[in-house]
Amino acid sequence: MEYFIIIIIICIIFLLTLKFAWQIKLKEIKKVKEIGYDKELNEITNKLPENKEICESILKKLGNEKVEIKEEKESKSSFYFVLTHSILIANIKDTFTRVQTIAHECLHSIQNRRTLLFNFVFSNLYFLYFIVICIFSILKMNLFPMLFLFGLVIGSFIHYAIRSYLEMDAMTKAKTLAKEYIEEQNKLTKDEIQKIMENYEIINNVLIKLTNFKLIFDCTIKIIIYCIILVILL
Repeated sequence: MEYFIIIIIICIIFLLTLKFAWQIKLKEIKKVKEIGYDKELNEITNKLPENKEICESILKKLGNEKVEIKEEKESKSSFYFVLTHSILIANIKDTFTRVQTIAHECLHSIQNRRTLLFNFVFSNLYFLYFIVICIFSILKMNLFPMLFLFGLVIGSFIHYAIRSYLEMDAMTKAKTLAKEYIEEQNKLTKDEIQKIMENYEIINNVLIKLTNFKLIFDCTIKIIIYCIILVILL
């Protein structure tokens, strides 16, 4: 039992250290949301085509026009689905970041398909493994708690490594791709484009570290939950 308590403490210290080192602050997150819905910036990007047309143009630019494009007004997040080779565009009409968001999902569509499929399959198996070992522990059927914990740690590392690679690759390239698209449209002035890009940079600086932290947090919290169950029930 003592080992699991120590692991819980180490995990909490690890998350707090990352939060401090990366300066994850609630104020920054709120600022990003405010910038995303800035009326002035949104008025500028409203000069650009509708979301689906933007997506089609960027996919054509990337040489990947076979992707199916869907719009879902009730969805809060945009996604690329590797199994159906389709992009779902959420209700992002009122955000000036829509071009970069669409570019991000388009970039996912040209990433290595084997890596994308592995990420999809492994992510689901990883989550299922976590649920199963927790249920086994609750039912007191867990004969190898340390072995299962080791498996969870390894699974967490693999999950983070693959998912982080895919997300960081798309996030770092999306700004440049969005800028190229906007410039090709010839609908915004140089000052307007510069203003858009400057605010993209502000948002990206926060979102890149926040995305990394969230991925690590999700993996670490699973380890903590599993260890808490073992501490209580063993």
